[in-house]
Amino acid sequence: MTAALALLGYALLVGVLAPLPLARAHWTHRAPRLAVALWQGLALSFVTALVLAVHHLAVPGGHLHLGLAGLMHLCGVDHPDGQALDGGWRRLAPVAAALWPLGRYAAVLARAARHRRRHRQLLDLVATRDPELGAHVLDHDTPAAYCLPGRRSRIVLTRGALDLLTPPQLAAVLAHERAHVTGRHHLARTAADAFAAAFPFLPLARLAARETPLLLEMAADDRAVRRHPRTALAAAMYRVAGGQVPQAAFAAAGTAALLRVRRLLAPAAAPHPALRAAAVLAAAAAPVLPLLFTCGPVLP
Repeated sequence: MTAALALLGYALLVGVLAPLPLARAHWTHRAPRLAVALWQGLALSFVTALVLAVHHLAVPGGHLHLGLAGLMHLCGVDHPDGQALDGGWRRLAPVAAALWPLGRYAAVLARAARHRRRHRQLLDLVATRDPELGAHVLDHDTPAAYCLPGRRSRIVLTRGALDLLTPPQLAAVLAHERAHVTGRHHLARTAADAFAAAFPFLPLARLAARETPLLLEMAADDRAVRRHPRTALAAAMYRVAGGQVPQAAFAAAGTAALLRVRRLLAPAAAPHPALRAAAVLAAAAAPVLPLLFTCGPVLP
């Protein structure tokens, strides 16, 4: 019981208190990929703590320190003392706690995939493939640029964007969209959305879903400006800011475009190496910490 209470307290700390300073931190916009990893690590840590807490409540005194046997015990296959668990609910309780967020992730991922598939089918009918650009062109006057990520990704430009953007601006926009596709940013965004759907009243879930799209856009900006001028990408974002994009797509001028333009035009210094190291350590250690309550010394 003590282990269950400790795990629930840890989950409360991670789910309610930890996300508040992270959401207010300024360094996250200077290292967006690292910030996304930290948000994801906290979410995984919360789920792990919750599943282990449910296990300890269902099996008081159970102690997972036996490697594979411990994992079998968590799944209800075996007991550390070699005895089967008493009731079926004891076996199913921690599994159900784990399957709930996993099921939400699968549902959100499937829904987004359906939206992308329908839009791809529409694009195949109304858009023209431009091999030189590596993009599909829509005959529409409103300037817009976006990508549909996934296995059969698409980068989409409107005719209005092609007429309005200069060659350097167009190259920067294409690099931004390719960064989303190659970085598989849709998976991190889907994970944040699914976590928020699974735990809608949890501050960690709400803030992660709010911050992750912006951080992913900043990460794509950073990738694009490695080879293209910052001013070109900023100007392109301003010019295509009014374009509408479909659901489940990443737009070049998407989330908080003004904030991103300011960030591009007035770049801040990278976080101190010590801060980066601490964030990397926290992102890597967060999912493992709940296991210390279970795999560490036996709590009475």
